[in-house]
Amino acid sequence: MFRPRTINRLSSLPRGRRDLRPAISAMTPPSCRVNTLPCRRLHLAPPFLLEDYTPRYMTLSSVEAAKKRSSAYAHLRNCNLCPRLCGVNRYETTGMCLIGDKAKVNVIAPHFGEEPCIQGHHGSGSVFFSMCNLRCVFCQNHDISHQRNGMDLTPEELGDWFIKLQDVGNVHNINLITPEHVVPQVALAILHARDNGLTLPIVYNTSAYDSLASLELMDGLVDIYLPDFKVWEPATSRRLLKADDYAATARESIKHMHAQVGDLCFTGDGIAKKGLLVRHLVMPGYEAEGARIMRFLAAKVSKDCFVNIMEQYHPDAHVGKPKRRTKQSDAELSTGEGEQEKRYDEINRSVSQQEISAVRRAAEEAGLWRFCDPPKHDGFSL
Repeated sequence: MFRPRTINRLSSLPRGRRDLRPAISAMTPPSCRVNTLPCRRLHLAPPFLLEDYTPRYMTLSSVEAAKKRSSAYAHLRNCNLCPRLCGVNRYETTGMCLIGDKAKVNVIAPHFGEEPCIQGHHGSGSVFFSMCNLRCVFCQNHDISHQRNGMDLTPEELGDWFIKLQDVGNVHNINLITPEHVVPQVALAILHARDNGLTLPIVYNTSAYDSLASLELMDGLVDIYLPDFKVWEPATSRRLLKADDYAATARESIKHMHAQVGDLCFTGDGIAKKGLLVRHLVMPGYEAEGARIMRFLAAKVSKDCFVNIMEQYHPDAHVGKPKRRTKQSDAELSTGEGEQEKRYDEINRSVSQQEISAVRRAAEEAGLWRFCDPPKHDGFSL
């Protein structure tokens, strides 16, 4: 195996740890660069390197854990943990998310579709929750997030699945995907799993439409926040996400996430253990909003914020579907005078390389430098 000969603090690691270190391709400021002999560089600045890591939920006292359990049950009886503020008793009925006191889970499995530093070599222990508190018209997971498919799990059953992912799946972390509408159940599940041997970091994989009360409940339970900051303008979020207050909510949520866990940090094997990783899916025609998101992250969160500028957008869900027919449109079609219009036609295409480059350029100009880039070799890319 080709190994980098690296002269830096990591040379003090045990030989087994050194041999397992991946080559890392994140950009590093000149002051933090590692000197290497003519081979790959280990671009991981010392402030973001952990010798070891203990998940935050393992440090909670019994009193703190009891308070979180009590708070979770209270929120289920008067649901106000997401910005929809439905106020319903989840034991008796449902709010906008259509989920009651049990979490509905579509898929539980080791997953290899995340960032390399999240999935590693063994996969991320992903839990895909059905439904969502947003209604994104372009949802890339609409078969899960827009449909009530899956199995109903109590918090205890969900926690037992976390243990199975750890003991049988041998995954690097527990990855909670779209958990905003089941935060009380998730909190109870983490505490149950902790009492039964869970030792993996918790990843909170969210659309960033979280209330501050929700994040307060998750404080001390989550190790990695993985929000997807989608759009900037209220008019855009109203049309595409069906939530007027999305951008303002996401800004406050992401700042609080960073205040809890800080910038993304890794152990010597290249696996992220704690911190904030912000995603942005570049949308066709909305690169200017992506640029504003990047400037916000640099100015209000941290210039060391780890960012994944994603380019895999494709028309999905309601995008490109025929508009609902009316008598007038039927008459025009029958006479050959018109074409059937498509819904959300302005985003009914893939993103261009120019749009992706515009967002990346804005991020770099704002001072961001830690990006999740595609690997240029067979190792990890941080």
